[in-house]
Amino acid sequence: MAPSSDPSPRPAATSPSERLTAVEIIAAILSVAWLAGAAVYFIVLAPGPESAGRALHFVTVLIAVFMPVAMLWVGATAARASRTMREESARLRAAIDAIREAYIAQNTSLGATVDKTVAQKLDEIVAAQRKTETALATFSSVRVEEPPRPVHPAPPAPDPSSGQVVLPLGTPAEETAPPLDREDFIRALNFPESPEDKAGFNALRRALKDRPTAQLVRAAQDVLTLLAQDGIYMDDMRPDMARPEIWRRFAAGERGRAVAALGGIRDRSSLALTAARMKQDAIFRDAAHHFLRLFDRMVSDFAETATDAEISDLSETRTARAFMLLGRVSGTFA
Repeated sequence: MAPSSDPSPRPAATSPSERLTAVEIIAAILSVAWLAGAAVYFIVLAPGPESAGRALHFVTVLIAVFMPVAMLWVGATAARASRTMREESARLRAAIDAIREAYIAQNTSLGATVDKTVAQKLDEIVAAQRKTETALATFSSVRVEEPPRPVHPAPPAPDPSSGQVVLPLGTPAEETAPPLDREDFIRALNFPESPEDKAGFNALRRALKDRPTAQLVRAAQDVLTLLAQDGIYMDDMRPDMARPEIWRRFAAGERGRAVAALGGIRDRSSLALTAARMKQDAIFRDAAHHFLRLFDRMVSDFAETATDAEISDLSETRTARAFMLLGRVSGTFA
């Protein structure tokens, strides 16, 4: 038979003298005294019975002698049983208390370890996911100093005697900016990596001077901010990158299965959260469709003159990943 797993210590075996209690000793003394008294009475003092009532007399003697003794020992046995049950109850209660204390101590130590580990993992995830939003927030709140514009002398006043009329000119030449460089354009769509990314902020500042690019950048920033509210960050996305020719097909107007490789986002939780947000949030849905239209227009213009390497660089930006996610949810690549 397998040994018991009871955590409480078992009492040592007791000798016969230790098993006798005060109740049993008193019952034994009373029994002996009763038997002695009954023997003296019925043998010495009681008159002898007649032959006719001898049998009944014998039964009466037995009952009178042994009934009290039996009652005494019934009481003694009940008292012993009661004491035994109290001892067993006390041992059981002590064992239950010990088990409860061990369980609480184990759960406390385990819970503290799990909480510490989970908190550490969450801190690491949050630190990685806030990377993009920190850059966006920094760009929104930090004012980038622009170089001072040259001060041009005022044109001379016209000579009234010459009869010439001063006509209003169009946009001054100093206000016209050169076309945006493709490298700056791609860097701006990826947004600055950190508050210390000076090259990223400079590229973003130059991109915001170009009106079509500024519209796309602001639309992408709105979408990224709304996605971040659901814990969806583009830095966590690892999409299957499509070949440049797939992007060129999309820029040429092809849709459906021909460009399905552009929807390379496989994160099921991000897809499910974005799909639910598209159905339930009208503001998010409008912002997403506005962003998709602007990105579609941009790709059509960009693919006409961009090289395959530049298209690949564009597809790896945060803006392009947001387009892949929203395009797949909205059915653009279905």
